[in-house]
Amino acid sequence: MNQAGRYPGCQYSMLTIEETKIGVVGLGYVGLPLAVEFGKKMSVVGFDINAGRVNELKSGKDSTLEVDAEELAEAACLEYTDQVDDLGACNVFIVTVPTPIDRYKRPDLSPLESASRMVGKVLKPGDVAVFESTVYPGATEEVCVPIMEAVSGLTFNKDFFAGYSPERINPGDKEHRVTSILKVTSGSTPEAADFVDALYREVITAGTHKASSIRVAEAAKVIENTQRDVNIALINELALIFNRMGIDTIEVLEAAGTKWNFLPFRPGLVGGHCIGVDPYYLTHKAQETGYHPEVILAGRRINDSMGAYVAGQVFKLMNRSHLKVCDSRVLVMGLTFKENCPDLRNTRVIDIIEELQSYNVNVDVYDPWVDAEEAVGTYGIRPLDQPEKNTYDAVVLAVAHEQFRDMGVTGIRSFGKEASVLYDVKHLLPVEAVDGRL
Repeated sequence: MNQAGRYPGCQYSMLTIEETKIGVVGLGYVGLPLAVEFGKKMSVVGFDINAGRVNELKSGKDSTLEVDAEELAEAACLEYTDQVDDLGACNVFIVTVPTPIDRYKRPDLSPLESASRMVGKVLKPGDVAVFESTVYPGATEEVCVPIMEAVSGLTFNKDFFAGYSPERINPGDKEHRVTSILKVTSGSTPEAADFVDALYREVITAGTHKASSIRVAEAAKVIENTQRDVNIALINELALIFNRMGIDTIEVLEAAGTKWNFLPFRPGLVGGHCIGVDPYYLTHKAQETGYHPEVILAGRRINDSMGAYVAGQVFKLMNRSHLKVCDSRVLVMGLTFKENCPDLRNTRVIDIIEELQSYNVNVDVYDPWVDAEEAVGTYGIRPLDQPEKNTYDAVVLAVAHEQFRDMGVTGIRSFGKEASVLYDVKHLLPVEAVDGRL
């Protein structure tokens, strides 16, 4: 920055924190908690294309359960809208839209592209656009920025600036909140990076880590979940091996865990909007450069196969108990991608259900955390309000909700017939109390 407070080739001074008015684009699991925290200190417009979501938040309710009514009320400077024009007075835009994959496991950037066009419509000289959505390295500057330039008619790093600060939200986690998780920040120029970092430090009490470039910050985010995915895949593969040997995997992991540097991963289904999705963004970009990633994709294949494996194990247990599989009734307990959370995105429990149904099994689903209409709209499944007792040939405990933990072995087994099978995916129950577990 020169003495006039401007950048070489740019006639606009960088914003100050005091004059900042933030527009948060996307009010889901990531955007809402962030908007609330900023809304406690400065002017914020929270935007979402879902009018129902906006009306819900205006009434003081959050169906994701990430922010309670008291916290919503504390954000006195936060207003909600589904009208793009209401973002016009903002000068900082934080984009927190989903970045899913398509049916071929390729990155689906359409929500991000749509959000970039939306920001481009209201972008003004001197404004800053910050992206939090998980992407491959280079996506912000290669995909988002050109769209904003084309729509706004402004020039990147001359008329407007960009930043990237990857989200680190953990849905359902009441201990690790947005303010208590260290935040990675970055900007398209050194001065923009300083501004983005200072902005987040206003609300992130855990502190920030300023990366040297947007690409470094993007790469850091995508490998956080890739690392977890590969580690879980290793443990899942070990479970496949030990099950063939008749060895309990959890007992092995507990024994190995007595060594100080053994990592405490557990076998299981890998779903959700992060771990089960993000590695495909990295492998997509890697393949564009001519490199075919082997370890990452092998881990994805293993983790994506675990639902079918669980269903197969249930079938084997039923056969050993002389229970007919075809036309049997099976209760799957839990549909969300993780415990104590209503989030259904990319849940891999659906893989168990679909594999069971492919053998003409009648599957019922019970999940007290799920919005029934959302389950119907997303997966065509209407969860039971309450399962009937003494009804099922097999019960699959797929998600470790606190309600299921409170039921205990007796309560869960009560849903099954006298000779029914109980399979524990989440290792919630003692090994001697179940017929099988992952």
